[in-house]
Amino acid sequence: MEGRSSNEISSAEAVLVGALSSGVNAPTWFVLQITFLLLAFCFTAMLSLAFFSSDFMIIAHVLLLVTIGTVLFVLLNRFLAETGLVPVEQQMKEMGIHKIEATEKDKGN
Repeated sequence: MEGRSSNEISSAEAVLVGALSSGVNAPTWFVLQITFLLLAFCFTAMLSLAFFSSDFMIIAHVLLLVTIGTVLFVLLNRFLAETGLVPVEQQMKEMGIHKIEATEKDKGN
């Protein structure tokens, strides 16, 4: 991953860098949104099964899970709206795995 430009960084590498460094980059945020979408599908299935069972305690627990997931997603959206996304290149520089391209050109000569 050393010395690559932003075009050469794969999405998986960008997500890994985003998970290990400070800030959130765009690929990491996209993966988090997909995760929350899949979580919403699971909660929808759980809620429909809870309504079919007609047990109030199960319905209340699933509604609590839905509320917790929704609040977490809304708070993450608001936090990122205030702080903004961090470029992958900046995260790589902070971690020390991104070298300046000029030093690579000097090595090649």
